[in-house]
Amino acid sequence: MLEADPGDAFLLYALAQELAKASDFSGAVEHYDRCLAADPNYLYAYFHKAMALRDRDAPGDLALAAATLRTGVDRARAAKDTKALSELSGLLDQIE
Repeated sequence: MLEADPGDAFLLYALAQELAKASDFSGAVEHYDRCLAADPNYLYAYFHKAMALRDRDAPGDLALAAATLRTGVDRARAAKDTKALSELSGLLDQIE
């Protein structure tokens, strides 16, 4: 399906989720990035990308996770999505 529509944010997010479940955190981050490029308001992609970065634990990943979450927080505020805002902010508090 993704070959037929490589810019489908839902499919990219779903694939990223599956990669994260398989502990392929680099692949997951790549697909979360593609999802966010297709739809910058896919708020939970910010949350899960940050979790994948945290779990990948390469040098600089915690800083990237925090930056990802800050962007997600800004987007959630703009969208007035209080649930996403709460979850993104909570994870940011844990990471920082």
